[in-house]
Amino acid sequence: MKKFGDLIMILDLHRQGLKVSAIARQAGVDRKTVRKYIARGLEPPCYGPRQPRSSLVDDFSDYLRTRLATYPGLTASRLMREIKDRGYTGGYSTVRDVVRSLRPPGGGKPFAVRFETPPGQQAQVDFAQFQVRFTSEPDRVQIVWLFSMVLGSSRHLWGRFALRQTMDIVLACHRSAFEAIGGVPREILYDRMKTAVIGEGEDGRIVYNATLAEFAHHYGFLPKACRAYRPETKGKVERPFRYIREDFFLGGTFRDMADLNQQFAHWLATVANIRLHATTERVVSEAFAEERPTLQALPLIAFSAVLKLERRISHEGMVSIAGNLYSVPDTTRRRIVEVHSLADEIQIFEAGQLIARHPHLEGRRQRSLLSGHRVPNRRADEIPIPHGFSGELVTSRPLAIYEAVGKSLASGMSI
Repeated sequence: MKKFGDLIMILDLHRQGLKVSAIARQAGVDRKTVRKYIARGLEPPCYGPRQPRSSLVDDFSDYLRTRLATYPGLTASRLMREIKDRGYTGGYSTVRDVVRSLRPPGGGKPFAVRFETPPGQQAQVDFAQFQVRFTSEPDRVQIVWLFSMVLGSSRHLWGRFALRQTMDIVLACHRSAFEAIGGVPREILYDRMKTAVIGEGEDGRIVYNATLAEFAHHYGFLPKACRAYRPETKGKVERPFRYIREDFFLGGTFRDMADLNQQFAHWLATVANIRLHATTERVVSEAFAEERPTLQALPLIAFSAVLKLERRISHEGMVSIAGNLYSVPDTTRRRIVEVHSLADEIQIFEAGQLIARHPHLEGRRQRSLLSGHRVPNRRADEIPIPHGFSGELVTSRPLAIYEAVGKSLASGMSI
């Protein structure tokens, strides 16, 4: 007996008065089976346990279990890519179901209301903290910050890891993001990070950082702060942080900050920005191709905010800026110099004259020594006379002459 419908047919033929042998011939079963189900009545048949079918993912179950035990937040799509590199040839749905069964249970969160903006209207910006142990410094856990910008309509994602959240880095990341997407959205939504929002005025209005406000005016976008204690109002940039952490960062190996950003850029181009977005149900790159023409054009001249500082030159000919050291030329005469900190470089001035330009250093306790700032093994007779030297002009002579004069004086000879 294979189907419940066969039982119904046997009982119906029995009620019509057919003999057991006739019912057996018509149903195609043995007479003993007919008698058994007539005696049982409408009680449904019992089936034995189904034998489990083998699956292509079975060979990778141990790998998936180990990875999820170490990093419970890894996405099924991330694990799918990993086992494909190890020879898996099956489909995604099978991996998704297995990952769902192996993943440790997690807590739920309240549902959020989805808020959509038209193309080119809004982007969302925020920083998220990550902890990484670079292979170049395996004994130290480094805190890094991810700057992320997400376009509200297409969900196109751009980001960069940095060691700090200074205004210089914030502005440099904005500028790089605008250049990467080829335009500027009409407004940018921020969390209340200190580099964006100072606080609220007496009238309850948001007070923005003056430098950021100047930057926004230059690029033509309106800065907007999300409501206090309501991070879900910028969920389009909050959710990608979890996606980035689980699909890219967890379980990754990075040599240093440059390698981390290089791998992240590759992941953005080959995974994040070509995926089918679960909310919009569109391929991100295709949606971005439609949104890009709606962005505002980049200004002809890039913004260049200047933070002016005074710094004292150390005995090694270095000036300290934000925990890093930058060199000045050997010919520098003054001990106090003026430093201009721009979005992408450090400029050092002596008496109004530019004497050194350095790229910004990441992190702290780094040194930037420009070529030509230190001339080793300089002989005494090659030291130049400082510019503007007051007094008599002394003629430079070989050291051998002064040595001969010294010997003569020592022997009592008159010169």
